[in-house]
Amino acid sequence: MNVIFISPHFPTHFYQFCDRLKVRGVNVLGIGDAVFIDEKVQNSLTEYQYVSSLEDYDQVLRIVAYYIYHYGKIDYIESENEYWLELEAKFRDDFHITSGPGSESLKYMNHKSLMKEAYKRAGIPTARYKLIENIDDALEFACDVNYPVIVKPDHGVGANYTYKLHNEDELINFYNNKPDLLFIEEEVVKGHVETFDGISDSQRNVLFASSQVLPVSLMDAVNNDNDVVSIGQAPAKDLYDAGSRLLKELDSRNKFFHFEFFRLDEDQDGLGKKGDIVGLEVNMRAPGGYITDKMNYSYETDVYTIWADSLIYDKCFMQSEFKHYVTHFGRKNSIDYAHSNEDIRNKFALNIIQESEVDQALAGEMGNHAFLLKADSQQELDEQVDYILKRMENK
Repeated sequence: MNVIFISPHFPTHFYQFCDRLKVRGVNVLGIGDAVFIDEKVQNSLTEYQYVSSLEDYDQVLRIVAYYIYHYGKIDYIESENEYWLELEAKFRDDFHITSGPGSESLKYMNHKSLMKEAYKRAGIPTARYKLIENIDDALEFACDVNYPVIVKPDHGVGANYTYKLHNEDELINFYNNKPDLLFIEEEVVKGHVETFDGISDSQRNVLFASSQVLPVSLMDAVNNDNDVVSIGQAPAKDLYDAGSRLLKELDSRNKFFHFEFFRLDEDQDGLGKKGDIVGLEVNMRAPGGYITDKMNYSYETDVYTIWADSLIYDKCFMQSEFKHYVTHFGRKNSIDYAHSNEDIRNKFALNIIQESEVDQALAGEMGNHAFLLKADSQQELDEQVDYILKRMENK
C-alpha cells in the first residue's frame, strides 16, 4: 500500500499517523515545506520530498508524479489538516484516486452553508442562516432573528473572522470593513458546544468515537481573550446517534471526523428544548490541538493505530473503553489567576498528563499555557476546573 501524507511535520504530533502506517508495512510518502524535518518525522516516512511551498500546485504535482513513477498506484492521499483538504481533493480528482472525497464531495464538508444541508438530511436541526450578498440582506436577516447574530466566512478554517454582533451599528461596521470573502450570518444558538469525534470504516460506520465538551466557545476564547476549557469524555447516546447518522450523509469513508454540535442550555423556538442537540459544523479530519492525545488518555488506547488499521484492514482491533475525563485547561497571559502554575503542579501532581507553552499563533484558541489533567469522577473534574481557572479577584 502507498500513502502520500502532506505536511507530516505539522502539527508536530501528526507524524504518529505516518508512524503507525509505516510499522504496518505501508509506504508512507511525505511531501512538506520544511527543508529539515525532525528525526522522528523522518523515521516515520518511507521517503520525504521538500517543496518550497505547498501552495504551489505544480511543485506538489511533480512530487506526486515522482512517487507514482517510483512506487506505483497511490492508495490514499491524506494530511489530517483542514488547511490542506482541498489540495488532497484536487489530487484525488487529477489522479483518479477514489479512496477519499474529491472536490465536489468536499464542498459539503468545508462550506458552512452546505454543511447545514448534510445535517438536515440526517434529521438534525441547525441555526437559521443567510449568505450575506449585501448589507441590506445582512440587516434584514438580523431583523428577522433578532440580535445578536453570528457572522463567519462560509468557507474558512477555525474561528478566523468569526464574530458575535450585538446591534445594527456593529453589523454595519463589520460589513463595511470585512475581508473580501463570502460570509454566512446565523442566529445565536443558546447552548454550549459538544463534539462527536472518531474514526470510520469504508461503509461509514463508527469504529471509534469520543466527545469534547466546551463550556466556553472558541469564538469567545479568541475574541474575548477568555481562558479555554475542553473536557474529553464519552459521547452521550443522542450525540452518538446523531453523529452516526451524519456520517452516512458525507463522503466519510475511512476518515477521522470531528463534528460539532450545540447542546441547548435553554429552550429555543425552532430548534428544540433544553438539552437537545443542534448541528454546528462538519470537519472531516482529526480534531486539532491536544484532542488526539486526550482521546488516547481517556480510553487508554491509540487512535493513530485505529486510524491506520482503518485504512489498511478496514477494521478496529483495539478495545477502547472510556476510563478517564481528560481536560485541556488553556490559561491566558492576560488573566490574573488566583493560583500559579506551580500551585497547580503541587496540588494536582498525580493528575497532570501534560504541560506546555503554546505557540502564540495558536494561543487564542488554546491558551498561552496549557495543562492536560485526568480525573476519574465528575467531582474530581469540578475541583480541577474551580481551582485552575479561579480568578485573582475571587481569591
